[in-house]
Amino acid sequence: MPSVLVIEPDASDPIGPLGDWLTEAGLHLEVHRPYAGQSLPQDLTGYDGLIVLGGAQSANDPPDATPWMSDVRRLLRDGLARSVPLLGICLGGQLLAQEAGGSVRVGSEGPEIGALLVGKRDAAFEDPIFAHLPITPLVIQWHHDEIDCLPPCAVLLANSVSYPHQAFRVGTCAWGLQFHVETTPELITTWAEQDIAGLVGAGLDRQGVIAEAGPAVHEEIAQVWGAFASRFAAVVSEPGAAA
Repeated sequence: MPSVLVIEPDASDPIGPLGDWLTEAGLHLEVHRPYAGQSLPQDLTGYDGLIVLGGAQSANDPPDATPWMSDVRRLLRDGLARSVPLLGICLGGQLLAQEAGGSVRVGSEGPEIGALLVGKRDAAFEDPIFAHLPITPLVIQWHHDEIDCLPPCAVLLANSVSYPHQAFRVGTCAWGLQFHVETTPELITTWAEQDIAGLVGAGLDRQGVIAEAGPAVHEEIAQVWGAFASRFAAVVSEPGAAA
């Protein structure tokens, strides 16, 4: 069974349903929580894939703010060098962008929050895991920073009205997402309680955000992004399939 290293940088963003979809697709997930003191491996030897999730940290935090983040960056660089299938979500996507030569800054349009649509770009229709997505899939947005400059070698796969760099691929098998697909209604409620400043900055009502990202929205996300997870699992399971 292919083994994937999953890094949860923060207790606020567990792998959730995404983990269920990947396991059902035949992957073994080894979840590491460095925020809780769990050490990270030196490299990706023995792993067939890497997933880095989101968190309350900023990709631009100084190294001493979260010392173990340098280990996360090292693993991303190792994955890029070895062409190990990678998936970075929100903070993970921003870290991937930086390590591949892009940049991250505080979002120029303020926080992007809620159940929103992203739009596929032309290149997505030929991408091994984006090709079969709807033209405007529904996602959960919750970020304060943005990827303002993609890596020079990156392929843009999706954008939104507020922020153009919503999904990208580096090389043949490293994908970064600015948005979330791993959430639950309960997690959205928790985020809404924890990030009052973000809601104020976005001009949003807490109860409105919670209601709009309820069970029906998450059922739609599961239908679309569960299949996406299966396609990522296929790339992990069949080296070279994404080339």
